[in-house]
Amino acid sequence: MKTLICNAQLVNEGKISTQDVLIENGRISRIDRQITAPADAKVVDANGNHLIPGMIDDQVHFREPGFPNKGTIASESRAAVAGGITSFMEMPNVNPQTTTLEALEDKYVRASKGSLANYSFYLGATNDNLEVIKNLNPNQACGIKIFMGASTGNMLVDNEDTLNAIFANAPTVIATHCENTPMISALEEEYRAKYGDNIPMNLHGEIRSREACLASSKLATELAIKHKSRLHVLHLTTADELYLFQKNKQLADLKGANITAEVCVHHLFFNDKDYDTLGSLIKCNPAVKKASDQLALIKAVQDDVIDIIATDHAPHTWDEKQNESYFKAPSGLPLVQHALVSVLEHYHNGNFSLEKIVQKTSHAVAERYQLKDRGYLREGYIADLALLDLNKPHTVTKENIRYHCGWSPFNGYTFQSSVIGTWVNGNHMFDGERIINKQFGERLVFDR
Repeated sequence: MKTLICNAQLVNEGKISTQDVLIENGRISRIDRQITAPADAKVVDANGNHLIPGMIDDQVHFREPGFPNKGTIASESRAAVAGGITSFMEMPNVNPQTTTLEALEDKYVRASKGSLANYSFYLGATNDNLEVIKNLNPNQACGIKIFMGASTGNMLVDNEDTLNAIFANAPTVIATHCENTPMISALEEEYRAKYGDNIPMNLHGEIRSREACLASSKLATELAIKHKSRLHVLHLTTADELYLFQKNKQLADLKGANITAEVCVHHLFFNDKDYDTLGSLIKCNPAVKKASDQLALIKAVQDDVIDIIATDHAPHTWDEKQNESYFKAPSGLPLVQHALVSVLEHYHNGNFSLEKIVQKTSHAVAERYQLKDRGYLREGYIADLALLDLNKPHTVTKENIRYHCGWSPFNGYTFQSSVIGTWVNGNHMFDGERIINKQFGERLVFDR
């Protein structure tokens, strides 16, 4: 099948240029000015809109297996594709947890039968599955996920010897959730003594404190430098942590480690003032913090201290999120449908260039995880594409939310841009209004 996308503004590798793109057999076969359409090609006129490599989201929780009331690989990948996300990497805290090679392969089978986007999965670390981690084929998983802050079940890895062994022996990228659990637990008890179970939601960022984040991020970077590990620190939330990545990137280069950092779209978009209107809807771990932290994170993206922008998409049901008890209202929010357009708000506000957004949402993810033939608009590369209309506002409503959970923290917000087309492996999946193709995505392949 052939498709010619003509009259597009390509945003790729630090440049914007007017080009046509010819897709054949799922790959970009030619990029040039005024390509003549083959007789058997479908022609899509971009009308001067911007064509980018699809967003690659390296941090999602699609809730399968185990929590179909919250979401499934099928439901959440549909929402992702409608949001211009063409590939995702999914986390291990499901049921059963993805902490064995058998559970890992089971998720690939599930995705092959339901995911509209391309997919890969993390192997989860525990205090007692070191041998499983050592035996992992580097191409079998996108990475190894370590919860260095509390998580579900037994996935908190807090044994010092185990952490050292994982950092010393991991055959692939280590992705960490960095929060110090004892520090958080002490603050929970302190605030419980004062407020009971009904702690105000706007204190969440004080309980999941900046000190707890910094202590854990510092430990992770120190371990990576000690063992020459490949470390990716997920969802930074504080100004305090950023110096680690300015300092340790240089030190890591000298010591043979490889350290990168990430911010999530909601930490760029919201700050602690938003708890007053959104409450538990923006309760997440690590927490949304102060406006000063939000501004520092934005600047860190501008200055390339932060390498990647992702979502940490984590849906819960509406009823669960309405729980008034601070301790019973779960942490996490659905984001994949609106992630890319929320980052584009920073373009409209003058914070990020389009080239910077593409670098952080696609190019850098492909490089960090060593994806094969994805993440760029290049001849010979797989055609994972998103077409953006930067002048087509749309308002998020209950009727147009595609998440299985049926709600969004952006409900009622009018974004200035829209995703008007998504191609996955060359297949035109979304036309700006509807999912128009049921072709399943592919298992991501790594060049490791």
